[in-house]
Amino acid sequence: MPIQKFEPMTKDFPTFDCDAHVTEPPWLWERAKDYLTKDELEALKNSMWWDQETRQLIVNGFAGAGLGSQKIGGTPGEVNVLSLAGPGLKHDIQRALNVRNLKRETALTKEQAAYIDHKGSYEPKPRLRDMDVQGIDQVMIIPTDIDTYPWIQSSTGARAMCKAYNEWAWEYCQENPDRLFFAALLPMQNPKYAEQEVYRVAAKGCRVGLIRPIDAMGNWPIQPKYNRVWRAMEETGMVYGMHPFPAMGALKPPGYTEQYSGAELIALTASASGLPHSFLTNVQNFQAEASIWVTTVLLSGFFERYTKLRAAVFEASSTWLSFILDECDKIYRLYRNERKLPPLKQLPSETFFERCVTGFEGDEAPPSKLPEFYENILAWSSDVYHHDGDDAWRAIETMRKCELPEKYQAKFLGDNARRLYRIDKPREFIRERVTEIERPDWWPTDAEIREALKPESALRR
Repeated sequence: MPIQKFEPMTKDFPTFDCDAHVTEPPWLWERAKDYLTKDELEALKNSMWWDQETRQLIVNGFAGAGLGSQKIGGTPGEVNVLSLAGPGLKHDIQRALNVRNLKRETALTKEQAAYIDHKGSYEPKPRLRDMDVQGIDQVMIIPTDIDTYPWIQSSTGARAMCKAYNEWAWEYCQENPDRLFFAALLPMQNPKYAEQEVYRVAAKGCRVGLIRPIDAMGNWPIQPKYNRVWRAMEETGMVYGMHPFPAMGALKPPGYTEQYSGAELIALTASASGLPHSFLTNVQNFQAEASIWVTTVLLSGFFERYTKLRAAVFEASSTWLSFILDECDKIYRLYRNERKLPPLKQLPSETFFERCVTGFEGDEAPPSKLPEFYENILAWSSDVYHHDGDDAWRAIETMRKCELPEKYQAKFLGDNARRLYRIDKPREFIRERVTEIERPDWWPTDAEIREALKPESALRR
């Protein structure tokens, strides 16, 4: 069998992956009756339901919604980008597999597609084995269909969906509670329901309440109706987890015509300008949503009203942050005398440094060149198992090339996240990289990978 080899590496500190994903499996709905009341189950069926017979997610009556998280096990001729990036499945190998699928005679078989559909995205035991290879000692899991939940029109249905997901995620993490942690979904359609869910999951040990930057029908966190949610988070010590997504508004209800996110504007602009590939807009989408949220909460005095609240900015990279914080400080100094809101007690950047962290990915070099700025606010995320995910060894490699001292590596790759979440270091941690993985005979060769990386290889003929 072919052997995939990696350079030997070691580390002397435990890592914490602050943002990796699970794909919501079909049995999340099958087992919902075990967690929900009769009324909640009925509301869930009418709001967001996986139909096993047609293999479709139905949201607000619309079939085929969501990203396809539930389609597990592999499909011939397809690469599932939501569960692809397991151990060693680097981007050049992904490219080679995608090139194969351009031709019927070389397209992936059912068995091959199943092999790269990593079970760790929906089962905990395989994930723990993958983490051992990826150098990930602890992880915060986050769902995949993040842009679907906010558009559930029934607040009872939203509560039922969040409860069903949170119970499944909690059970997933019980396989090893010292290594696996989950961010809870909150039904922001009804602030009272969201408040109740904060208290319920906090009692189960949940550390993070997951909310999109513009949540539940275009509402913003600074709106007064959410006061009870933030107070509940303060009381329980739960972290406000802000996870953007390149939201397109596909599930907007009839009559809702407003643009509801910066990402939507970017997507419309990219479409009108004829950009050839939707992935070209992803970075801008994530960063647009995150930067709007950061600017809004800092300049509005949000954190000065909720003095115990802490927050994490997920999956938006981090290089943009230094510019945004600098601009927020400058704008506040220039216009504070014209401000209609109460004066801030400290500069926006000071608030962020005191109360927030931002995620970054392993191939992102600029933070390693500005360690004094990022020292206490940076937390690594793998984005596994999504197609752009990668392991801790890649992050360490990037940092070492930048000659970043190990004390900063330890903070960026684990200590800052654990401090924010109030999670203890694991009793044992991974020190040495796995240097060999056995692969099946059909695994791409080095020659095939080199050929696939040529631009012309991606053209259909």
